Amino acid sequence: MSDGSADLMMQAARDALWACAWASLPLLLPILIVGLIVGIVQAATSINEATLSFVPKLIVTGAVLVLFGTVVLSTLTQFTTRMIGTIATVVR
Repeated sequence: MSDGSADLMMQAARDALWACAWASLPLLLPILIVGLIVGIVQAATSINEATLSFVPKLIVTGAVLVLFGTVVLSTLTQFTTRMIGTIATVVR
């Protein structure tokens, strides 16, 4: 593998990690916040029910997917388009 090819592969790996981070951020951040709030309420009230933390996270996940699903899909589509466009450069 030539030096330019190795740099291109490192850039592709870096782009893949960033695309994954930007695609998962709209889902993970609200779920983290809801989980933290539910955990604090459970600790304050001494209620240790597993479904009490699962159901709000499930509802928030559905709502976030409805609201930000197109953004996540657009991010992943742009990344895939860029990667397919660089295949010709890597093969040479």
